[in-house]
Formats: sequence, C-alpha cells, structure tokens
Amino acid sequence: MDSAPHGEPSRHHDPGMSLDRFTARVLVVCPRCGGRALVVPRPDLPPVAYYTDLLFRPRRMTCAQCGALAEWEAGVEGRALRGVTPGGTEDPFFRRPLWLQTRCAGRVLWAYNEEHVDELAAYVGARLRERGALSPTRAMFPRLPGWMKASAHRAEVLAGLDTLRALAPHLSLTHI
Repeated sequence: MDSAPHGEPSRHHDPGMSLDRFTARVLVVCPRCGGRALVVPRPDLPPVAYYTDLLFRPRRMTCAQCGALAEWEAGVEGRALRGVTPGGTEDPFFRRPLWLQTRCAGRVLWAYNEEHVDELAAYVGARLRERGALSPTRAMFPRLPGWMKASAHRAEVLAGLDTLRALAPHLSLTHI
C-alpha cells in the first residue's frame, strides 16, 4: 500500500484474501457475563494448511472475565464435515454476537478481530483500489457491501473502524 503526503493511504492492492483468514481469532460477547470472549481453534491441534480449513477446525470459546468455556466441532453429513460460512454480526461457530460491531452509515459495521479491522481500514481508506487475482466469489474485498466501498461513506466508515479498534481491548462494554 502506498501513502499520500499526509499519511493517508492512496493505493490498496487486494492480495485476494478471503474472510476465512480472519476466523482464526474471533472476539465475541460472552454468553455468561456479557464481557469479551475469544473463539480460537483448539490449541492441541496441528496448524492448518489452508485458511479454508479454519471453517472445519474444532473451536474453543473462553472468557477471561468469568471463566466461561465452550467447545464446538463441525457437524458431519454422511462422510463429510459440515463447516461454517463466515459473515454477519455473529461468529460462525457458536452463533454469539461479535464483540466488534457498531452502527455506521445507518447499518452495522463489524469485524472478527483487530487484524480484520486493520485490513478493512487499509482498503476503505485507499483512493485507488487494485483487484487481486483470487476469484471475487472467494475474495473478501469484492464482496464488501457497496455502502462500505462508497467514497461518500469513507470518512464515516473509517471512524467506525476506529471505534471498533478502540473497543477491541475492552473486557466489558460497561468500561466504554
């Protein structure tokens, strides 16, 4: 990504990453205390070979505030695992509301984690957006809603992403 003279990004090259990549670490609302919980692949498993493997990987949800713990495993249909489909204001595994969401341009702006926020901000803030090689059916940026990509909403979406970035480290919404 190139920068303009005032530190504002001027160019974003889409490497073709999919939303699957950001499911490795998802911040959610704890079902027990309402604080921030973390959804990650179970730690006792080997690393994934492909980001799409994350959609089938057994998960653990933990809350540092109250100690809540839950496990998730992909369902089985016949001989095949049934993974999840990422997207929306709930995490795809436990169906818990995402911790990182805020109202923006009359809609809900959401992200799975801080890395997701940073990637969205780099894309939205760019004046020139170059497409990647990955098919638009798999790549994240071509699938973003039009209101997020519109230059008329750029400042509002970037402010919303700043709100999400500030919310990420908070353990409880009562601290905001």
